[in-house]
Amino acid sequence: MAISHHMQELYGLPVLDFPAGDTSGEPAGGLPGAASVAWRISVDSYDADEAWEAAFGRFAKAVDLGEVRALVVGSWSDPYDSDPEEVVNALVAISRQLPRLRALFLGDITFDECEISWINQGLVTPLLDAFPTLHEFGVRGGQGLRFPAVRHEQLRSLTIETGGLDAEVVRNVAASDFPALEHLDLWLGTSWYGANAEIADLAPILAGSRLPKLRYLALRNSQIQDEIATALAGAPVVAALETLDLSMGALGDDGVAALLAGQPLTHLKKLDLHHHFVGEAMRERLRATLGAAGVEVDLSDHQDEEDREDRYTAVAE
Repeated sequence: MAISHHMQELYGLPVLDFPAGDTSGEPAGGLPGAASVAWRISVDSYDADEAWEAAFGRFAKAVDLGEVRALVVGSWSDPYDSDPEEVVNALVAISRQLPRLRALFLGDITFDECEISWINQGLVTPLLDAFPTLHEFGVRGGQGLRFPAVRHEQLRSLTIETGGLDAEVVRNVAASDFPALEHLDLWLGTSWYGANAEIADLAPILAGSRLPKLRYLALRNSQIQDEIATALAGAPVVAALETLDLSMGALGDDGVAALLAGQPLTHLKKLDLHHHFVGEAMRERLRATLGAAGVEVDLSDHQDEEDREDRYTAVAE
């Protein structure tokens, strides 16, 4: 799976690209109400006529910032070689003028703009500090990503999409205090692109006690998907979940067997395993055990490779 399309929705709002260039690029009839869309601000990743911060400055003059509810940061100038430090600084500097901002995604960059594992990131937690009423935060790209442990009282959804997530980031997310978090989505990736987390790094998440409101847990796009499934088979966090997402990774029969032999999963609304390497016999066991109990089990995008060493994640480079 390549990330070939930009985000279409954030915080329940349709994503709208803020026009590039001067006001002649505005949609017919002018811009919509500031609160009615999720605004995407982006520049050409290869040959930008203006820096992202300048485009954001135009946005700040054109839109009532006090009403903006969702922002999507698209490409900044040359994300292959530069991190979004200036982007982060620009957002932090203007944070008090965005009192209603509830959702922010950093790095809505497609593969033709910059491959996910080549997107340079940096220190992103100043955004959480600057926006204490944020409900949703997401970031794409793991190269150089820094996420020291934080506390955020109102964050409900955290997404980190990578082709390879460093263990330090995993440990710091696990050590963070998110008392309101309902949705956690980590793309762990492959060692080829920097993934080096072990099951022990996930232990605070698996224990469940630090995330009392968690209902959706995705530990996906992982080279160690069987090991993750085995750990989840007895993990306390599972009992409170509505959705468990182990998709996009190298999951095979061993991981599914461990899940079926572990704690009951019939309370789940959905078990998402799409893009997997599970054999037909084990797929039938899943359907008979969970599907028959009313659990939606997504077994789409079956991959044929049986040799574990040759399995691959859906998103890597």
